[in-house]
Amino acid sequence: MTDKNMVVYTTFEDFYPFYLKEHSNRTNRRLHFVGTTLALLSIVYFFLTKKYHLLFVPLIFGYGFAWVGHFFFQKNKPATFKYPWFSLRGDFRMYQSIWSGKIKF
Repeated sequence: MTDKNMVVYTTFEDFYPFYLKEHSNRTNRRLHFVGTTLALLSIVYFFLTKKYHLLFVPLIFGYGFAWVGHFFFQKNKPATFKYPWFSLRGDFRMYQSIWSGKIKF
C-alpha cells in the first residue's frame, strides 16, 4: 500500500519506522524532547508535592510542544490521533534514543 492513510499498523515494530519518518524534522524532534522532559519533571514534582489536582499539566506540556512541532514545523498530523498508544511508546523510545545519541537532538 502506497498511501500512508491506508496502512494499518498492528505492531509497534511496524509502526516505529513510520513514527520516525513523521518526526524527521529536527525542530519537531526537539519540541517533542522538551515537552516530554517537562512532562516527566512535572509528574515527579506533582507527586512529590502531592499536588495531584495538577496532573493534567504534563499532558499540556507533552502534547502542546509536540503538536506545535507537527503543525508548524513538520507540517503533518500527529500520529497520536490514529495510534495513541503506539505514538506514546514511540515518543518515549525516540526520547531515549535522543538521550543516548542514536538520534540527533
